Amino acid sequence: MTTSDRNVLNWSPDAVVFDCDGTLVDSERHWQEARSRAFQEYGLQPPPGFAEQALGRHYEDCGRLMAQTVQKPELAEDLTAALLDHFLELVTEEPVTMPGAVRLVRQLSGRLPLAVASNCPRVVVEGSLERAGLLGHFQHLVVPDPGDGVRPKPHPDVYAVAARLCGVPPHRALAVEDTLTGVEAARRAGLRVLGVGPRPPGDGATRADGWAQALDAPELLAWVQALDSPRGVQDS
Repeated sequence: MTTSDRNVLNWSPDAVVFDCDGTLVDSERHWQEARSRAFQEYGLQPPPGFAEQALGRHYEDCGRLMAQTVQKPELAEDLTAALLDHFLELVTEEPVTMPGAVRLVRQLSGRLPLAVASNCPRVVVEGSLERAGLLGHFQHLVVPDPGDGVRPKPHPDVYAVAARLCGVPPHRALAVEDTLTGVEAARRAGLRVLGVGPRPPGDGATRADGWAQALDAPELLAWVQALDSPRGVQDS
């Protein structure tokens, strides 16, 4: 476990808001394959480093980026549609949860309000969580919705709405994220952030309040067990 200026696991939040893709569900590899298939469908090749550019983006933003990077802006809508179609096919065939996700969510369930804030379409989030047996543990699912003015990450909207629906001030909620795009969104919304997964290069990890290698890290499990303990630090 690494931290920035304070150890977030010495603190007890009033709600926890999880990202879905790459945090609870191992679907980033499906997005990567879907991007490759969408490019191939139109006889195109992804430029070097495109996977890193696309990480954590809303699929519509990613479709536009795909078109821009191959200098085919007229294909933005077509590539976006192909990207989503291929992803839905892949994630339906092989849904996989991240290590420790099921255990951690189940242990938190009933102790704190839980929500998901994702850049994925609602049908993807609901389907992924249902297949993982986790959907019933979350009181709220928040995804981008242009009709309601909820913008995708890195805008703070999905996290701000999730905290509000959980009935807590943003600074009393903990976000759990695997990408710097998501970390930025949660920070801008005022949540504390626990990053999870491979440590980002450079000083990226310092944008979060703490960083763990995986959801099954022993310190995370110990933290959950201590939430009901008077040792928890309840500060504002």
